[in-house]
Amino acid sequence: MIEIQDIFNQYGDEYRKNHKLPLHILKTMIAIESCRTAELGGHVDECNECGHVRISYNSCRDRHCPKCQTLAKERWLEKRKEDLLPVGYFHIVFTIPQELNYITLTNQTEMYSILFKAISETLLELSRDKKYLGAEIGFMSILHTFGQNLMNHPHIHCVVPSGGLTFDGTRWINSKNDFFIPVKVLSRKFRGKFLFYLKKAYYSNALKYSTGIEELTEKHIFQSFIGKLYKKEWVVYCKPPFGSAEHVLEYLGRYSHRVAISNHRIVNLENGYVTFKWRDYKEHNKEKFMTLTVDEFMRRFFMHVLPRKFVKIRHYGILSNRNRSTKLQKCKELTDAVQSKSENSDVKLSAAELLLKLTGIDINICSCCGKGKMITKEKLDRQNYSPPGETNKIA
Repeated sequence: MIEIQDIFNQYGDEYRKNHKLPLHILKTMIAIESCRTAELGGHVDECNECGHVRISYNSCRDRHCPKCQTLAKERWLEKRKEDLLPVGYFHIVFTIPQELNYITLTNQTEMYSILFKAISETLLELSRDKKYLGAEIGFMSILHTFGQNLMNHPHIHCVVPSGGLTFDGTRWINSKNDFFIPVKVLSRKFRGKFLFYLKKAYYSNALKYSTGIEELTEKHIFQSFIGKLYKKEWVVYCKPPFGSAEHVLEYLGRYSHRVAISNHRIVNLENGYVTFKWRDYKEHNKEKFMTLTVDEFMRRFFMHVLPRKFVKIRHYGILSNRNRSTKLQKCKELTDAVQSKSENSDVKLSAAELLLKLTGIDINICSCCGKGKMITKEKLDRQNYSPPGETNKIA
């Protein structure tokens, strides 16, 4: 199977020579190239029965690496089980117009932060209105920046419990079967919030302007640009509620730790071209194949490498960290949620223990004789692995 790592290993050096890459993208690129190779070190295991030797190399753990997300996702999902309530959950998607794509690419931290802020304030404020629910809600937001064709498509998925806690904290209010806030109301409130914060960023000189949007430095052009966005209908989509908590977890597993493209979608790498599978949502989710030059494929992939330390999954309202032990706990009591007796225990499982729980495969059992136990005999040091800007090897 062809992997992102193969593409980077074959063409990464040339790409770095021809393009001036930001430090955070360089680090991601080198991390993926080195993932599960001798460069990152590892350990040697030996069977205590037959003497079979197995060498295992360390993962890079970069959040954009397709090979490093499975265990991180499963640990995160185990933690999320503690937050689930025995109520329905809605799935809402907020998308910004494509006219904002150039500004977003040049100002990722600023624009993605505005996106989170506009959405969270929209949902929290409207839900408190007695016209809709009149209660305090909680929700989780997950940022995606990509479409199936790897082009820039910033949008946020929100998972929202169907109800909320009264302001005095004594009752749980269930919402209607359909989402308690009309989609048009959500869309226009979201549009107003986003453009308000965009204008604030503009007039405080917080935005940068690259080729293609430099004309926006002229105030009259920017005002005209904003005016057109106010007249446009922004896309907010609310899917039917999930049927159960298990469906919520299944959904979160698909979306929470998704990278721009997974390895299984890449079908060919030949003569400087990459072919991958994608689904065309405009044609009823039809599966198609797209072939790009390696240079263009890598350009599209790197558009979706998030700034360092930027948080792509956020919790709000009763699900926020400061409310998890108070308001969320109260909601569990009011909705008769099943309380976990061993909270956090699964999060502390080792990689081997977690794999055994998920797959039933015990990687500590010798694959050769099937009886002996693999014992670590030696640690392998990293081999001159040092990403740009780092004076010491990564721990």
